[in-house]
Amino acid sequence: MAEVAQRAEEDISAVRITLAGHVQGVGFRPFVYRLAHEHGLLGSVQNRLGEVEVIAIGRASDLMQFQRDVVEKAPPLSRPTVTGIESIDVPSANRFEIIESSARADAKIFVPPDYFMCDDCGDELHDPDDRRFNYPFINCTQCGPRYTLIEALPYDRANTSMAGFPLCADCEREYRDPADRRFHAEPVACPTCGPQLTFETQGKAGSNDTKEALDAAVDAIRSGCIVAVKGIGGYHLMCDACDPAAVGRLRRRKQRPDKPLAVMFPVEGSDGLDFVRRCVTLQDVEATLATGPIRPIVLAARKPDSALADNVAPGLTEIGVFLPYSPLHQLLLDQFGGPVVATSGNISGEPVLTDNIESATRLKKIADCFLQHDRPIVRPADDPVYRRIAGRMRPLRTGRGSAPRELALPWPQKQALLAVGGHMKGTVALSWDRRVVVSPHIGEMDSPRSLAVFEQVAADLQSLYGIRATRLVCDAHPGYTTHRWAHNQRALPVERVWHHQAHASAVAAEVDRPGQWLMFAWDGVGLGEDQTLWGGEALLGKAGNWRRVASLRTFRLPGGERAGRAPWRSAAALHWECDSSWPDCPDRDGLAETAWRNRINCPETSAAGRLFDAAAALVCDLPVTSFEAQGPMILEALCHAPARAIELPIYKDGSGLLRSDWQPLLAVLTDQSLDRAARAEIFHSSIATIILRQAESVRERHSVDHVGLCGGVFQNRVLTEQALGLLRQAGFDVYLAEQLPCNDAALSFGQAAEIGARNAA
Repeated sequence: MAEVAQRAEEDISAVRITLAGHVQGVGFRPFVYRLAHEHGLLGSVQNRLGEVEVIAIGRASDLMQFQRDVVEKAPPLSRPTVTGIESIDVPSANRFEIIESSARADAKIFVPPDYFMCDDCGDELHDPDDRRFNYPFINCTQCGPRYTLIEALPYDRANTSMAGFPLCADCEREYRDPADRRFHAEPVACPTCGPQLTFETQGKAGSNDTKEALDAAVDAIRSGCIVAVKGIGGYHLMCDACDPAAVGRLRRRKQRPDKPLAVMFPVEGSDGLDFVRRCVTLQDVEATLATGPIRPIVLAARKPDSALADNVAPGLTEIGVFLPYSPLHQLLLDQFGGPVVATSGNISGEPVLTDNIESATRLKKIADCFLQHDRPIVRPADDPVYRRIAGRMRPLRTGRGSAPRELALPWPQKQALLAVGGHMKGTVALSWDRRVVVSPHIGEMDSPRSLAVFEQVAADLQSLYGIRATRLVCDAHPGYTTHRWAHNQRALPVERVWHHQAHASAVAAEVDRPGQWLMFAWDGVGLGEDQTLWGGEALLGKAGNWRRVASLRTFRLPGGERAGRAPWRSAAALHWECDSSWPDCPDRDGLAETAWRNRINCPETSAAGRLFDAAAALVCDLPVTSFEAQGPMILEALCHAPARAIELPIYKDGSGLLRSDWQPLLAVLTDQSLDRAARAEIFHSSIATIILRQAESVRERHSVDHVGLCGGVFQNRVLTEQALGLLRQAGFDVYLAEQLPCNDAALSFGQAAEIGARNAA
């Protein structure tokens, strides 16, 4: 370095390089430090609240190579983009240094998600000679919690929930050494100075020793107990996934009789998936995602000879599987030696619990014992869920490791806004300039805790990004909790977006293709512009300017919202609409039919989701369900191959809207001479053909550049892949969402996109 400082001035120059993107919480500054030393440069690197500023001093050739390497050789978790390079006067410097973060406020912040344990930390975790051997909270700049422990920015230890754990001398030395892997790894800790485990059994004395606590938790799972385990973003409820009695107890106590349960597997084999493959069949894209940095729950086909308890996912052919992503989970699974059910530690539908005292109180009727730690979780993040559809892994739920999710808008947002989403699968989106940041999954918005977490996340996004929303955007449905909340914020103006327009704009903004879209927005129900319950719509246009051009034949839904958990009501309504009888109708006293005929609490709907409910009730003999979409999921699981579709009539209604008539399907759905699988396959193929025929009819009348599929119905792989195939064979350019779920979790993003497009027009 002394040689560099002594060179003649004419040989030395200096540049200021500004980098944005994913450059916080990913070891980017120490990487720059080491890279500068490799190239013999002087200067500095500084985190400037969302950007990294590098002052580099050296020979022109070294500076050019450094500028290339700073992007091309960046740490794997970072995604830097160079936003500026300028020549500057050569400042005085005798070394290259990392200087303290600047608190200068700007809007280029990136809040990192939580990361899985890296290989280096994994090696140390299992090394008896390492001082962090078997320490459940090992981490470095390339791994560990981020989003769930950051209290404020800049991302420094004092601004995280680790502030209450003063570093020991050894950790302090690592933390201060720019050449060390743990330089400014904000959650850094060790057994001497960091968080510890505790184990408690209800009514008995517990253990405050980390090793004893872990041993006790493993013994409890082996003995058939249900253990509440505090992880990174919240609690899991765990039990032996191969013990049907333990799984049954968990289901009874959580009042979750049928909904599939996720299973966490021990790491085994060269890619960690050998144990998983003994229970499920993994396609390559599924295996790649399961072992990638997100470490989500991946839905995969269950093997017939799987050792997993049958009641892990009753009636379904897929299991949600995932690998341990934290050192605590790794140690627990290594010691247990088998798969465990690892379902969200919450009251069903609510956000996952995070606080020790609250969890001990609210989960005491479910869990036999608790494995906890004393590192505070600032905000919850549930596990993300992905499914392979049309050859790609698509999210069904975003969460820990995949969110906050940032997307770019094709047009600038004129005013910062907060989009509050819908009522189910709640998320919040903060949007300004061309940026939209979507929160992790919050939950169903029908409980006080859901609302409290919703409010916390909405406030935290604005605080962390340094952006204060000047307006709110909500769904048009006045009964949604988020709609009412938005209108109660008197200080801010509120704009409304119709439910299916938000679905359509979410895909249009993510894909960002010029031209006119035909967007099929199919889901359960959402309020339409005519005040009926839509859900089988085709919208033509572009974000900010949609018009409805096609739909399904409507029917009146007896019981309104009650039909969502009683598919027989949809099945009965289809028969009554066609003046036919259904001998097996559960409406024995005739009250539902009387209400239907008198139009009492029987809203009109065109929802494809309710059509699938009806088919499930008729084919699967499933009059009532215990969770959303249970019927359609079981119906889909019956399908093995495409069948010959029934061509369904298309007609224009009184307003000129194209409608497809489902009536011919009733005879097939109730035909007892056909087995269940055949009826399910015919139904799916016929519904996919509806999409093709409507697209062809619209194309005859209007210009159609692209077709999009959005809404929760397209979580159905059988329907979606058949529809995609038919449309592409007919020459359509077809898209699905990839960054966000197609279900209501994307509504907040779609709302922000729709408002941005309207204002840009």
